[in-house]
Amino acid sequence: MQARGPKVLVVDDEAAIRQSLRGVLVDENYDVNAVDSGEACLAELARQPYEAVLLDIWLKGMDGLATLARIQELPAVDRPAVVMISGHGNIETAVRATKLGAFDFVEKPLTIEKVSVVLKNALKQRRMDLQLQHLREDNAVPELIGNSVPMKALRQQMKLMAGTNGRVLIYGESGTGKELVARAIHRASQRANGPFVEVNCAALPEDLIESELFGHRRTRLDGAADYKIGKMQKAHGGTFFLDEVGDMSLRTQSKVLRALDEHRFEPVGAPQSVQVDCRVIAATNKNLEMEIERGNFREDLFYRLNVIPFTVPPLRERSEDIPLLAVHFLNEFTTAYGKKSKELTSEAMDALTRYSWPGNVRELRNLMERIVILYPQRRIEARHLSLDGARRGGASKIHDEFASLHEVREAAERDYILRKLEETGGNVTRTSELLGLERSNLYRKMKALGIAPKD
Repeated sequence: MQARGPKVLVVDDEAAIRQSLRGVLVDENYDVNAVDSGEACLAELARQPYEAVLLDIWLKGMDGLATLARIQELPAVDRPAVVMISGHGNIETAVRATKLGAFDFVEKPLTIEKVSVVLKNALKQRRMDLQLQHLREDNAVPELIGNSVPMKALRQQMKLMAGTNGRVLIYGESGTGKELVARAIHRASQRANGPFVEVNCAALPEDLIESELFGHRRTRLDGAADYKIGKMQKAHGGTFFLDEVGDMSLRTQSKVLRALDEHRFEPVGAPQSVQVDCRVIAATNKNLEMEIERGNFREDLFYRLNVIPFTVPPLRERSEDIPLLAVHFLNEFTTAYGKKSKELTSEAMDALTRYSWPGNVRELRNLMERIVILYPQRRIEARHLSLDGARRGGASKIHDEFASLHEVREAAERDYILRKLEETGGNVTRTSELLGLERSNLYRKMKALGIAPKD
């Protein structure tokens, strides 16, 4: 049986044109569906991913241009290439369609040759755009830094399983870099050209996590339909990363288990199921076998996820990597904040190496960011690190560096917010709750203090 080609959706309110286009495209090995309205088009795009849409401009209800505008709101990885078709086209309409994001504009009567050429070019351009996006994302992902024995062993294990599609469960304390390992596995896999989609199970409220994972179909008060594509569907063809999976509720665990077994799921409120093909990587800072004994985690889900286990070592077990990481983060933040380069004295480096790092690599990274923000001098000494006072407010040791009470107050606020962000793994919503601030107020405060949000 011949494999189906790219998925194409035909949208036209004339049944004869839908049937004709569908027949032509199927003959050219496209996987084709057809609908008769803009509303049906959006519903179909929410149900399953398409690579291209042939969209008529003149439709009853929501017209083609309004439908095109809604399609452009989709994330890039879910957004199909759109070719507009019309029997009443003009230059002004074609320009509007192009500005809204259409790849091309084809006038009726349609010919096989015209549709075939434009569709092939649209699909080619979409693939190039996605490859460029993936390249940019890969370049933005920090590398796994370290030459210690545990890190060499981790890289070797990753290399051995790079070509497989086996599910992976990554163990490690908070802040060790489990997400980086997951992204590195994705980049080395056969799905590297597909999307990498993550969900932090600990950061989402229970009443939202199902909608976030599987999407939803709802009818608003005005009668219009509200569609949300779930993260698992967005990962189709790529990798789906469940971070802190041990914090997922038992109810959600049962739905995830079913989706893993059947490779399909039902969005919340939807009558039809959605088929999905993605590799699942999960991560946790908990002992899941102990959580199973306590009744907090399903044993059957554990065995589905724990096909290829990885353990990311804590920073205290790879202390020889600390100098490399510290220098890397210093360079990263001096560049990001437009500061002059800095260097750590040998005494400062010794202090970093001797410290136990309960917050692991994330704590080291946050400390280097704090150093870049707070200290203007080039040489960073051990006294600037405030490691002994880091847990109880290191700002008290830096008062001599500032010329006014205002600067001291700003430095203390910046230091305190950075430490709270460290505690929540960079989650601004949870940090705002800890600080007793509205989320928008915290964002404004962070912007004023030169703190870049990480979520």
